[in-house]
Amino acid sequence: MPQQTLTLLELNSLVRQVIASELSREYWVEAELSECRENNGHCYMELIQKDERSNTPVARASAKCWRSAWSVIRPYFERITQQRIHAGMKLRMNVYAQFHEAYGFSWIVTDIDPTFTLGDMARRRQEIIRQLKEEGVFDLQRELSLPFFCQRIAIISAPTAAGYGDFCNQLANNPYGFKFQTQLFPAIMQGEQVEQSIIAALEMIYSENAENAEYCERPFDCVVIIRGGGATADMSGFDTLALAENVANFPLPIITGIGHDRDECILDMVSHVRVKTPTAAAAFLIDHLKQVLDVVNDSQSRLTRYAQQKFSTLNIQLTTLQEILPKLFSAVKARQDTRIDHLSHRLITAAREGLTTHRTSIDILETRIPVLLERRLTTEKHRLQLTEEKAKSMDPALLLRRGYSITLKDGKAVKDATLLQKGDMIETRLDKGTIKSIIA
Repeated sequence: MPQQTLTLLELNSLVRQVIASELSREYWVEAELSECRENNGHCYMELIQKDERSNTPVARASAKCWRSAWSVIRPYFERITQQRIHAGMKLRMNVYAQFHEAYGFSWIVTDIDPTFTLGDMARRRQEIIRQLKEEGVFDLQRELSLPFFCQRIAIISAPTAAGYGDFCNQLANNPYGFKFQTQLFPAIMQGEQVEQSIIAALEMIYSENAENAEYCERPFDCVVIIRGGGATADMSGFDTLALAENVANFPLPIITGIGHDRDECILDMVSHVRVKTPTAAAAFLIDHLKQVLDVVNDSQSRLTRYAQQKFSTLNIQLTTLQEILPKLFSAVKARQDTRIDHLSHRLITAAREGLTTHRTSIDILETRIPVLLERRLTTEKHRLQLTEEKAKSMDPALLLRRGYSITLKDGKAVKDATLLQKGDMIETRLDKGTIKSIIA
């Protein structure tokens, strides 16, 4: 007897029915994103799992997050993690299976847990930090010293960045009239090319310094990496092992001012000095040169005063030997009075510092409580939005609109045909209207 032949649509319909019945619930799954793109408000993802030892892919799947869920999930995820969802990121997602006759199988994403990604990002950062410390390079930059007259600056920045212009303007218009020489080494400061672009700029700076080493003069005193503006969610490029190793091993002091103050990235941790913004980096260099000038001026004044004081002291010793005992007594009394005044001042200062410390602790507590309450309210609001979406998707009316029907007997759904008997009245409910039948 010939075997029945199905059309592809019929076969795919069977697959859809099996998946819908056997994989009807949602699952939490951990996976890495190999691709991620948005289209018409929907998010399309390619998921991958790699072998931990060989890094070889052992599983792949497609996933989709429809606009109704993605519009809620994305802003919440970015607000919590301060990162955009991108390729290479590990996610914990709530999904259910879906098979379409024309488009095949995919997992439908209904929620993404940002705390899992935060944990994975923290683990990756800690692993990079641990490796840098094991290599002995984590603190190399802090062992360097800025030259006293640090005026020749190599700048790594995007040429069109507002922060780059602000940095140069502040150096040029400093209130002390200091002269700085700057040279830009263009780099991409956000997106997936940050690491390679900054490393390439560092290599160019190193080459120029090496070419001038034979003349006993290097063209740059330090390197400044600045990034004005840009989304906080684009900071992942500054948390890579390769970039951290290049910065940590660089022979010139590196100052970072990449325009964020929420958390330190690994680039900040291994740099010589970290400031918040490009203008703060310029202010740091100006202040450094001002401190050098103050030291020079102070040394000059101290030498002059010392010579004058020495001459005056010798003159007094020659003319007042007969009054030495009364003056010694007076000097001892003055020293004791000064010592008492000093101790009194220290006691008052210590008391004030104690009061300041306690006030600061109270201010910190007052600041943290509203933040924690707001975070809890945001989380609960997000959970309610997801529950509302899920409730809408389970509305029986939606199934009727898709072509399904419900058979009722005495107002109850019929699930087993063997329970019906001849003469029973049944009612078939459709999207539009009902059909009443009698079992023959």
